[in-house]
Parts: sequence; structure tokens; C-alpha cells
Amino acid sequence: MAQVLYNDGNHKCIAFTDLVQGEGIQSNQFAIVHDGDGMLLDPGGNLTYKHLLAEMAEHFLPSHTRYIFASHQDPDIIASANGWLLITDAQIVIAQEWTRFIPHFCVKGATEGRLIPIPARGMTLPLGRTRLEIVPAHYLHTVGFFQVYDPISKILFSGDIGASLMDGISAAQPVEDFDRHLVDHHMSGFHRRYMSNNRAARLWVNMVRQMDVEWIVPQHGASYKGKDMVKRFLDWFEKLECGTDLLSEADFPPRR
Repeated sequence: MAQVLYNDGNHKCIAFTDLVQGEGIQSNQFAIVHDGDGMLLDPGGNLTYKHLLAEMAEHFLPSHTRYIFASHQDPDIIASANGWLLITDAQIVIAQEWTRFIPHFCVKGATEGRLIPIPARGMTLPLGRTRLEIVPAHYLHTVGFFQVYDPISKILFSGDIGASLMDGISAAQPVEDFDRHLVDHHMSGFHRRYMSNNRAARLWVNMVRQMDVEWIVPQHGASYKGKDMVKRFLDWFEKLECGTDLLSEADFPPRR
């Protein structure tokens, strides 16, 4: 199902939700369209490919897809790369660390000349007459993790940061009760397990506080809309102990 997050007549942000059928993890796919040209964000794998193709055609022509952005290398992010390369002229934008992994999803030669490696500090990309910011989120949850900030809509497409694992809740549904969301939608447990450590979280939060973000929209679950809710999430994430912070000898029991 397609849900428009922003539309000023020339610039549009769309969320595609509930496309996964079967046992795969449910995720949000996104598109940013400007002057008729589009970027697909984290388009997913084979479980989403045909459904996303059908939904996006109502908003812009697949042939006008300029970029396929992958926040990182997971299969629910970019396993459908081969299909998009075959039907579009788009380039795949992914961290420099992961460019050599993408060919494993594709037929031989499909990625030649069509990969844009993201340097560690991020980059900007032109889309029509605007530019999109590719910003780093290193080790949150993987090396070479990046996000897209759209300065027109002021949406930060945050990937796994802010994600919650609950079916039936999409990115177009902003969180209303943050404390309840932490528990009921498994948001707290997900971040403690999947985010690397508090140092990485604090560095990312410090960067985002300097940006004009009105809406944090993750790849899984509900979103954080409005300055107050964005601040609420940042305040929580900044103090979160997670990943290697929580490791102890009990996590590495002796083998007999």
C-alpha cells in the first residue's frame, strides 16, 4: 500500500507498506520524487519486488528511477537489486564497504558501471533540481550504514534506527505514546540487541541535533513526527546502552 508522506506538487515522498507476504520480516520501502525523477530507498528483496513495482508506477515511471539507495547490505534492503538493474537505468548507491557484495545478488556484469560508493563522511546526490543528503550512521547497526535526509520535506529516512517490530504499523503512522511504543512494539529490545554501542548512538544523535529534522521515518514500524517527538527519540537513544555495552562473560560460555 502506498502512503504519501509529503507532496507539494513537484516534490513527493512516498512510503510503501505491508508489501511482504509470508514469513519475511515486514518493512517499509520509500521513494523520493522530484521533477518526475525518483530515488527508491531500501527496496527490499524478492518478497517486495513485484508489489513495489506495481505500487510505484502510480507515482512515477519506473524508467525515471535514477537511484536505488541501500542503507546497508541486508537482504531485506537490497536483495532485489538484479530486478531493478534489469528494468531501469538506475545506479545503486551503497556504502563503499558493500559495493563488492551487491554483485552477489545479480547476474554477471549487471552492476558494471552502475554502483555509486558512498564515502565514510556521506555525500550529496542531485535529483532533478534538488539535492538529497546521504548521512552516516556508522555501526547503527552495521559498518557502512547510511541514511537519506530530504531537505525539502525535512524527513530523515533513518533505516533501522527507530525501527520497531510490529505487524500492521507503518511509517505513515506517527508514534503518539513514546513510552508505550518502547515496550509494546519491541522498539527498546530491538535497539538494545541490534545497535552496536552507546558511543555510536551519541555521535549520531549529536549530528542529527544539528539538522532541521521534522520527521524520523525508519524502515520498520511507526515513525517520529514533529520536533517534540524527534527530540524525545533522540533523548532516549542518546542514553541507550546497547550492543557491546551489554556484553558480559555470560554471553561467551565455556565450551566443553
